[in-house]
Amino acid sequence: MTYIQQSLEAIDHGTAVQTIVSTHQRTFGLETASTAVYRPAHNVIFDAVNEACLRMGFIENDAACVAKAWQAQTERTGRFDAGLWPTEPSDFDIQPWPRSNSFAPCPQQLGLYAVLPDAAWVARMAQAGVPTVQLRFKSEDPAAIAREVQAAVKAVQDTKALLFINDHWQAAIDAGAYGVHLGQEDLDSADLKVIRQTGLRLGLSTHGYAEMLRADAHAPSYIAMGAVFPTTLKRMLTAPQGTGRLSAYASVLRDYPLVAIGGIDAARLPDVMASGVGSAAVVRALVTAADPEAEASRLQSEILKLSTQNSQKSTL
Repeated sequence: MTYIQQSLEAIDHGTAVQTIVSTHQRTFGLETASTAVYRPAHNVIFDAVNEACLRMGFIENDAACVAKAWQAQTERTGRFDAGLWPTEPSDFDIQPWPRSNSFAPCPQQLGLYAVLPDAAWVARMAQAGVPTVQLRFKSEDPAAIAREVQAAVKAVQDTKALLFINDHWQAAIDAGAYGVHLGQEDLDSADLKVIRQTGLRLGLSTHGYAEMLRADAHAPSYIAMGAVFPTTLKRMLTAPQGTGRLSAYASVLRDYPLVAIGGIDAARLPDVMASGVGSAAVVRALVTAADPEAEASRLQSEILKLSTQNSQKSTL
């Protein structure tokens, strides 16, 4: 028996930490360690995993989530395996489906997901055949917001595009949109019960394990994960996650429709779609393209091709 698989009595903290880091640093580690301070919890598994995750750049809340799941995995399997990164939903206390508090479902494969600044862009991309569009309209004027949301809903009526409204959930309800997309900061203020009762689909943004688990507790229609790559469009409190972490997140949330977001373009699509997500959200790749309609067609074709290839591989 190697150190990778040890009984609980044989675990040495320092050796366990180093083994976890050396085994998983390339896949999950960031360039710099976390600034969080390691605080022993006096549980041999939790402490070793928690410190290792902090060394690999996980923020404190995410490190604790992984440590707790690794402890549950160890108890479930009866042995500590430093090489086995936890991906079982039950080890993260994710409840099975169906659930009484779940939001209306949406397609498992949302395909190309265009995040757009106004209703005119929504109309262009919906008419170009983009399957999923989001209106991310920034304004403090309630009347302007209502007009833009109504215009976006009208713009997709004769298309197959599914329209999500970013942030403005009440305007989305009033206009009869397909769904609404909220950030973590919106969960404390949005009336999720009303959104669910009206039948709107709900998408939630996440940026790591702790936010994923918080989102899962609300049983949304889909979960977005990012930022996968560096992006200048939004100031992020967490570092870019990378495709290694994205793959681990997708395994934990395997029962959800999943959207990857953040710095994604055509060149990065193969690695993104190989993670197991069913959708890639793009912003600059479309709105700054010389021919947005042609680029939308190219990206959607690539996503469909990669999704088909990945599905075929998973059945082999």
